[in-house]
Amino acid sequence: MQLAKLIRQRQVKCIDVVQAYINRIKDVNPMINGIVKYRFEEAMKEAHAVDQKLAEKQEDEATLENKWPFLGVPLTVKEAFQLQGMPNSSGLMNRRDAISKTDATVVALLKGAGAIPLGITNCSELCMWYESSNKIYGRSNNPYDLQHIVGGSSGGEGCTLAAACSVIGVGSDIGGSIRMPAFFNGIFGHKPSPVHYLNHKDFGVVPNKGQFPLAVGAQELFQCTGPMCRYAEDLAPMLKVMAGPGIKKLKLDTKVHLKDLKFYWMEHDGGSFLMSKVDQDLIMTQKKVVVHLETILGASVQHVKLKKMKYSFQLWTTMMSAKGHDGKEPMKFVDLLGDHGKHVNPLWELIKWCLGLSVYTIPSIGLALLEEKLRYSNEKYQKFKAVEESLRKELVEMLGDDGVFLYPSHPTVAPKHHVPLTRPFNFAYTGVFSALGLPVTQCPLGLNAKGLPLGIQVVAGPFNDHLTLAVAQYLEKTFGGWVCPGKF
Repeated sequence: MQLAKLIRQRQVKCIDVVQAYINRIKDVNPMINGIVKYRFEEAMKEAHAVDQKLAEKQEDEATLENKWPFLGVPLTVKEAFQLQGMPNSSGLMNRRDAISKTDATVVALLKGAGAIPLGITNCSELCMWYESSNKIYGRSNNPYDLQHIVGGSSGGEGCTLAAACSVIGVGSDIGGSIRMPAFFNGIFGHKPSPVHYLNHKDFGVVPNKGQFPLAVGAQELFQCTGPMCRYAEDLAPMLKVMAGPGIKKLKLDTKVHLKDLKFYWMEHDGGSFLMSKVDQDLIMTQKKVVVHLETILGASVQHVKLKKMKYSFQLWTTMMSAKGHDGKEPMKFVDLLGDHGKHVNPLWELIKWCLGLSVYTIPSIGLALLEEKLRYSNEKYQKFKAVEESLRKELVEMLGDDGVFLYPSHPTVAPKHHVPLTRPFNFAYTGVFSALGLPVTQCPLGLNAKGLPLGIQVVAGPFNDHLTLAVAQYLEKTFGGWVCPGKF
């Protein structure tokens, strides 16, 4: 928002801003491979148009801010979203020629608010893995250490923002796809409140329309589109633009008195055998936050043990395999791999992969093989649906309208490339809050001794996004927020 203000006040020329970001991308992107398709010529034309508009001096600053809050601000967009004239493959080889003829709803809203897209960013194949790598664009690398992952599925967006190649970005999240990349890359990301618990036709506060794959059936209830950025102050203004009319469901203009909030915290999931143990680095960082909130802020802080959190993975998979409100089963992942036509045999693809002949990535092949094992079972669904309802009730009652919950973003800091294959269930630290339908803001908390980002999830009750966003701004002010990667 500070940059938009400087542009509106004509203290900097929009064309100089956009050119500076283009130069940065040219310097850095070959190493991190975050942006997979540029639109530099169009961006420069749009920047020139902004400068011309400002030169005419037809509107005062207040009018400009009201009409175009992000006037001239560089934007990047996850490749899974439609951006007119740009590819929209989600990393799937047989969609490599798919070019967007229009903009996704959120992209159109941000462009309408004055933002200038510089390009599209990498994702995992079909947005269903937490390392951003695919056969079309290759692998994205963490700007803090190129040997480490950027997370997924909005990983290209995460590393692009972290490396200061963009100012604001669009991501989507069905199990942590905004929050894991935000955590691994030391930036801010927000998964907004969904509204499906009201049995409302419009499933999210922020519209999901215009992305591939678009969730169907019960999965519609979990998919969220949200903002990613380097500075916490940009989250709420982005959310206001991206939500469109849906913003009335939130209370973003409500003043939050942090000292009056009730803080709850838990340092791990209670010991699920499926997940890694939480790094001591992350536990110590969380405890520093807790001590600060108690002693400096003077807030009420309580350690809790929510025993059902250890079923996080089971809750997420059970909810994802559930039938939709119309009784239909969700789209099978193996059918998505074939992109509504081509039959894909996962076992045969595994053999081909071993010979270097498959057009699919090993995580996708593995997920397609695992899918049969995770098939919908009414007995299992009823069992874990009861657990989910009980845990959600416990959390919602505990948090009320004045509480937030601090919880690890992941058991480890950004792992090295390929390590997620040996730890496939660790995403459940973020996935559980998708299953529970709660708003979450991912907040950076500096770097560890090896220079990798630390962070935490801040969770609130339904439609209390304003609380997590207020805490994010406070944590940024107190612990420093985003740290520019020093190697570039």
